[in-house]
Amino acid sequence: MLIKVMTKALLSCMLMVSFYASAQLGFSHELGVIAGPVPFQSDYGLRYDFETNKGNLGFGGGIVHYLNFSYQSDCDCYTTYTFFNDHFKIRNELSYMTIDLNHFGELAEKNSPGGEFLRSVSGRTKLLNIGAQLEFFPLSIRDFENGGFAISPFGSIGVMYTNYTPEANGYEEARAILAAADPDNNLLAKYGPDAINVESGGVFSLTGSVGARYKFSAISDVLLEARWQYFLSNDIDGLNPNPDLYPENRANDWLFFLTIGYIFYL
Repeated sequence: MLIKVMTKALLSCMLMVSFYASAQLGFSHELGVIAGPVPFQSDYGLRYDFETNKGNLGFGGGIVHYLNFSYQSDCDCYTTYTFFNDHFKIRNELSYMTIDLNHFGELAEKNSPGGEFLRSVSGRTKLLNIGAQLEFFPLSIRDFENGGFAISPFGSIGVMYTNYTPEANGYEEARAILAAADPDNNLLAKYGPDAINVESGGVFSLTGSVGARYKFSAISDVLLEARWQYFLSNDIDGLNPNPDLYPENRANDWLFFLTIGYIFYL
């Protein structure tokens, strides 16, 4: 509960700082688009399994806005130099992702009633994210913008609020078939009705990323980024077996967002 409150407060603070600085202090802006694959880790499949990572792969895209503290738009000039102005930006993001989910791994591959059950069911989740990140550039932002070097790496931390809409398909029919073929199978209890929750909801998440910008032109960059997003919930995928009985499903859901983007300086 404390983590959720702190996460909500941090997101609110970052968004307020961004909007206030934009409106009152005249800092410059950047606008861009991002898109890329989304490997998703959840209660579908096995954690740290290559087939799961490869199979439960979605796609996402979004719009990003940057507050650039190194340049002041109202005077068309650089701001007074400080370490913060020359090495940090605030990024706001609105993004949408959709991920199809299936069971992978050795249990699902077995030629057995249980394996057939796992192969017969599937899920999907749709995510709408809004949030902010604080990005740190170890190299000078001014020098990069002036063409001093072509590539500028960065790292970031941030907070997102996500509206999720999960689906779970085929569980009732697959349970009936499995109960007739193998009534003592543990999967009947593990993936019973209490384990399925397809109600939409909202949740906060923590993000961390690494990436780099490539100077494409004097007023635009190409962006490459790998972002980790950790949700403060285990319900994002619509599947949540009792964590007290099934500790392998205890961890919260998380994803990677591997993106390429185009950023334009306004």
